[in-house]
Amino acid sequence: MKIGSIDLGERPVFLAPMEDVTDISFRLMCKRFGADMVYTEFVSSDALIRSVNKTQQKLNVSDDERPVAIQIYGKDVASMVEAARICEEARPDILDINFGCPVKKVAGKGAGAGMLRNIPLMLEITREVVKAVNIPVTVKTRLGWDADNRVIVDLAEQLQDCGIAALSIHGRTRAQMYTGEADWTLIRAVKNNPRMQIPIIGNGDVTSAEICKQRFEDYGVDAVMIGRASIGRPWIFREVKHYLTTGELLPQEPFSWYLDILKKQVEQSVERLDERRGILHIRRHLAATPLFKGITDFKQTRIAMLRAETVNELFEIMNNIPKKYGISE
Repeated sequence: MKIGSIDLGERPVFLAPMEDVTDISFRLMCKRFGADMVYTEFVSSDALIRSVNKTQQKLNVSDDERPVAIQIYGKDVASMVEAARICEEARPDILDINFGCPVKKVAGKGAGAGMLRNIPLMLEITREVVKAVNIPVTVKTRLGWDADNRVIVDLAEQLQDCGIAALSIHGRTRAQMYTGEADWTLIRAVKNNPRMQIPIIGNGDVTSAEICKQRFEDYGVDAVMIGRASIGRPWIFREVKHYLTTGELLPQEPFSWYLDILKKQVEQSVERLDERRGILHIRRHLAATPLFKGITDFKQTRIAMLRAETVNELFEIMNNIPKKYGISE
């Protein structure tokens, strides 16, 4: 599979863009575990052109994470074009446009998935951004605004005609947010449309190596994007790539192996920010990780981890888990 001239190999697996999750340290970790392409947190075009420092920091990319895409969102042509040019100067491999974020503070203001209620503006923004930069432009969107407006099959053609190099589709409408099950049947319909010539990337509810393989085989997508299932579990890419290559599940590592990865995430978060903010940032990963699921009477330990305010306090709790719960290291 190629996006523009970027060869991503057969059945590539991508790390989805996620706000407050896909910072540079997490992207590098997922890359080391086998993610074929990674995406930044989404970048507000309005904040970028106002030179908001926190937003500008999201443009920092490393050669070690390539190929990497910077994702932008906004609600008007001029700011999106200017933001696209600023992003290009940061030297990403790909520029991605977010037409899929469903959260109210984004979609409710007409950006992200809010663009699904204004298709002409969505297409105008896409055309002008494609013209403004010299790197491949891709789009990530949803099936439509709601169940009565699942427009993705026709919309995909229109976006392709705007000049995009690939299209990522999350198998839900904006109205669904993240509830219910992702519906991949319309993603398959887009892929099977004989007019479509660009790669189609499927996204939604890919939570295991087996499901990832099934998505490739049953829906014919060119790539699969993994989002929430990677939070607190960057090693999912290692599991997926092994299964896609061999057809066999990767044997489980010792509990301490996974625990060390989570501790490394804590250290990197603290190094990138500071102790207080770094710990606050990493709590999402500690809360979401499947490593502790199924451990009897773990609730109080989980609460203690999420309340810890220093690295020493947090690591003392984490290091004591195997002994406290009789888990073989």
